[in-house]
Amino acid sequence: LVGRELQKVYGQAPQVVLTMPLLEGLDGVNKMSKSLGNYIGIHEAPDDMFGKLMSISDTLMWRYLDLLSFESNDTLKAWRREIEQGVNPRDIKFRLGKEIVGRFHGPAAGEAALAAFIARFQQGALPEDMPEISISAPRGALGVAQVLREAGLTASTSEAMRLIKQGGVRLDGEKVADPGLEIAVGGRHVLQVGKRKFARVLLQNPGK
Repeated sequence: LVGRELQKVYGQAPQVVLTMPLLEGLDGVNKMSKSLGNYIGIHEAPDDMFGKLMSISDTLMWRYLDLLSFESNDTLKAWRREIEQGVNPRDIKFRLGKEIVGRFHGPAAGEAALAAFIARFQQGALPEDMPEISISAPRGALGVAQVLREAGLTASTSEAMRLIKQGGVRLDGEKVADPGLEIAVGGRHVLQVGKRKFARVLLQNPGK
């Protein structure tokens, strides 16, 4: 604003200043930032984009709707009334997720991402494009934390240990409670980290 006054002094037409609020990231605290890892990338896959939008809190949902949705203020007010009358906030997030995915990937992708999310997390379906990975286990078994790292589901075994302790890892649909669990060679197992990372893993003994 001071710059506008300085422009007048130098005979320039004062520039119009337009300010916009910063969008909080997925954590609801810091501004959305790639370096903080709390962002949604506009080039991310539709399912990833939708899943991240579904992960925001019910309170943050309204902030995203206010700043990102093209729906009218009257529509958003009507949605708030729906929540007050008992509608699950998840259903409002469905609308947000479908709209945002549709904006960057097309309406059909928005519908497909919604259907995939419902199938995966409400009906227990597994993703069709799950990677299949073979891992060597020379001694006949491998610790689950190391398997997670070898499969690319975690960056390190220490991260895997932390996620297991937090209850964020599943083996064949069952939550892994023991960080020291070992997986024997010979069988195919589905590993899941969080809500969106899956891999079908086969442990093999290279000496046999």
